[in-house]
Formats: sequence, structure tokens, C-alpha cells
Amino acid sequence: MRLSGRLLAFASILPLAFAPALSAPKPDDKKAASEAPAAKGPDKADMGDKPNLLPFPVDRSIKQVTHVAGKTIAYTATVGSLPVRDADGKKTGEVVFTAYTLDGPRDPSRPITFAFNGGPGAASVYLNLGAIGPKRVQFGAAGDAPSDPAVLRDNPGTWLDFTDLVFIDPVGTGFSRSLLKQDETDKTFFTIEHDIQYLSRIVYDWLQKNGRMTSPKYVVGESYGGYRAPAIAHTLQTDMGVGVSGVVMVSPALDGRAEGDPDLSPMGWVATLPSMAAANYERQGKPLNPETMNAVETYARTEFVTDLLSGRADTQATARLVKNVTTYTGLDPRDVQQMGGRIESREFLRALYRTTGKLGSWYDSNVTAYDPFPWSPRQRTGDPILEGILAPTTSAMVDFVTNQVGWKVDAHYEALNGSVNEHWEKNWFTQIESASDLRQALAVDPKMKAMIVHGYDDLSCPYFQSKLIVAQIPEMGGVQRVKVNVYPGGHMFYSRSDSQAAFRRDVMALYGVR
Repeated sequence: MRLSGRLLAFASILPLAFAPALSAPKPDDKKAASEAPAAKGPDKADMGDKPNLLPFPVDRSIKQVTHVAGKTIAYTATVGSLPVRDADGKKTGEVVFTAYTLDGPRDPSRPITFAFNGGPGAASVYLNLGAIGPKRVQFGAAGDAPSDPAVLRDNPGTWLDFTDLVFIDPVGTGFSRSLLKQDETDKTFFTIEHDIQYLSRIVYDWLQKNGRMTSPKYVVGESYGGYRAPAIAHTLQTDMGVGVSGVVMVSPALDGRAEGDPDLSPMGWVATLPSMAAANYERQGKPLNPETMNAVETYARTEFVTDLLSGRADTQATARLVKNVTTYTGLDPRDVQQMGGRIESREFLRALYRTTGKLGSWYDSNVTAYDPFPWSPRQRTGDPILEGILAPTTSAMVDFVTNQVGWKVDAHYEALNGSVNEHWEKNWFTQIESASDLRQALAVDPKMKAMIVHGYDDLSCPYFQSKLIVAQIPEMGGVQRVKVNVYPGGHMFYSRSDSQAAFRRDVMALYGVR
């Protein structure tokens, strides 16, 4: 079966190069850092199939402040690890987390939020240092460059003033690691089902270790982490005995099965057309908002579907298709005619910038980079955003963990790990589906709320697919329980300050913050 443009792009989701390896740790002489209470570090006898690995250090904490909404927030940042064990108690892996907790007397009603990125193979650094953590480094927007200073500054979009935050790096990402041989690692950690199971247990273990079982709990995930979020929430509810107050899905991949066969099913084309129109509108200077997007969304779910299913034998339907798709996308009508109105996202980006010598990003179609192979019929280099975000996020996170916090480790930090993606369960993208987990989690807990957020310009996880999915979820207490909010920008819309501010306001409403 021919793969759709979205699936082809997901197959090459990770960049081709990685940041330089971390040098050997230096002796820690930071007087400002204090060791958080923790058990003695593991010895080599507890290192599974890899006894030559150096043990991880014990958890370490530092005091920091940030400023948001006119307030000074004093908090403790902690970097540490939690073990993953099999049914016999053997340690099979170690998961590293970064936690930010408000200083002062503990308020039992203060929420705790667990955050996951996706990939598979992505560390949680993007949500942490880009979207919601107390500090951020700029990346992912037009004009950003890998050589920009990787300096952390106060994050005006942080959630720390209304919730504590725990960022979790799955095995194979960040500094988290498997202690098993590769074939056992693949079976234990790199499958859809086992990934959800052990990460849910990590959430449980962190809550238990830190005495936060009775706190209100939220889960947030981005991209594949957006798939993880409702699945983990439902697993926590039904398997771990942990209630979840809310779920936030950022640019999620909720249902990889939705596209079906691109030669027969219209769903893939329906999902991406509005995002292509958004790219065209933004290039024209039009505002991206519900009013601007209403016409193309209505067309995509109605006449567009009918004309697609009519097939090429219906010349009138094909003519309408070409005319409307050309108008919405801004492409050359000859290209649209050749593709039969079925515009694959990668082909769209190539056609959009063909005469400029540039490439558009699959994650934000209006972020571009020079094409080093402009004569090639196919893109031969990595995505402009993915290749641009690796250096600032890796450098900033390694400096924060090892230099500022003082959690010294002799290992390379994997912000985006291509090996994890390559070893992940075969055909994973066409199998993932957590919309049903979201439905069941909402049904189990009538007080739980959910929010799905997207950027208009994202072709990797198009916003309209989430709208189509949510439209089929029963109300179960009111349509406001599951909201879909869309902002100007792409997959990482929070790289734009106005979109990040709007996102923060919407999340505060979900958490009940006034």
C-alpha cells in the first residue's frame, strides 16, 4: 500500500545529526546545590545486563526563582531518577525526571502535572524549556538558529504559579536508559502497550515517593506524548488507582488509524487541507482564527469529501475539486490537477517554496530554511524545525542538569533519539489510538476535563483531525468537557509569544485558576 505524506514524514521524524557528546563530569563543588533525600545510588550489581554502566547519582535539588504575571515564584528544581522493575523485581531501566515544586508550606489542593513529549524518541525538554517550565530557551520560530545563545530566561508562559511540574523522559531519551540488551529493550520499552504501562507506573512511583498521592493530578503530552496522555490517564485511573483531574494534549497524534488507505479513504486529505489553507492565509497576511478558517473547515467535511469519493470519472467533481483546492492552498492549479486534489503534505511544502530555493517545515509550514539540494525531486535533508531545535534545547538542558543543578552523569543527552524511533514497534503509527482511552477516562470520572490544543500551520498532526475526532465523542456531561483550541503557529505554536500566552490562559481556565 502506498504510504500517505503524513506517514512517510513520520517515518523520518528524527534529524540526521545530534549534538556533541557530553564530556566526562567534573567534581561537584556547588555549595548552592543540596541533595534531595534519596536512597543510596545503585551499585553495579543492580545494573541488569549492563554492569559496566556507571550508577546514576542520587537526586539533587537547587532553589530558583522565576517571574510570571507580575509575581515572583520561589521553587525547588530537582533532577533524579526512578527505577523500572520487572515482575521479579529486577531493575530493567532508569527513568530520569525534572521536577519543579513551589517553595513554602504545602497546599494540599495544589495540583501536580506530569509532562511527556513524543517522537517516539523525544525527551520532555520541549515542553519543559519551551512551553510550560519556569525557564525557557527560544527555539522553533521563524528566524531562530541553532547557533543562537542557549541561555535560559524566565518563561512568561510557565504553569508553575498554579501547578507543580514533573517532566519525564522515557527510556532512551534524555539521560533515561535501559539496563537490558537491545532485543530485550525493544520488547520491554519500545512497544505501544509497554510504553504506557511503565510510564504510568513511573507517575505512581513519583507520587508515592514524594507524598503527593492526594494532590490533584494532571497529565500533559505533546505529539506522540499527546497520544500517551489520555492512555496514561486511563491507565492511572483503572490500573494504578490514581485519579486524574485533567488531560492536556498538545499537537496530539490521537489516532494513527484515521487516515486509512489514502487511495480509498478521504480522511487523510480532509485532515490536512485546513492546515494547508492556514499556511496560504498566513502568507497573505490574513489572521488565523476560527472566523478565517470556518469556510475551509466546512468545505473539507462536506463537498470536498463528496467530490473526492466521486473519483476521476466524474469530470465535474474533479473540476470543482481542483478549483477549490487551488483557491484554499494557493498552489499552481497545474500541480493540483496533477495530484487530483489530493495534496500530500510533503509535496505541498515542495510546491509552495519551489521557486524560492527554500524548504518549509512539516511542523510549521511558514518556518523555512535554505534547501541544500534544490534540484532534487525529493527533499534530501532534515526538517527545518527539527534540525534547528536540537542544538539550543540540548545545550540548555545539559547545562541546567549538570552545571546548575549539579546532577553529574557521564552520558550523552538524547533530546531526539533516532535509535529509539528506529527500534519502536513495527508500523506503530498506523496502530496508535487513544481517543477511546479519552472517552473511557471521561466516562469513568465525570469531573475530569480535557483540552486538545494545536497550531493552525502544523501538517504533522493537523488540528482538523482532532476536531473530527472530538465531534464523535459523546457529550457525557456537556460539550465543554473536551475543548479544542487552535492558535497561530505550528506543532510548537508556543514558540510564538502570543500563542503561548493564549495557551496559558486557556489552561488556567481548565485548572480553575482565576
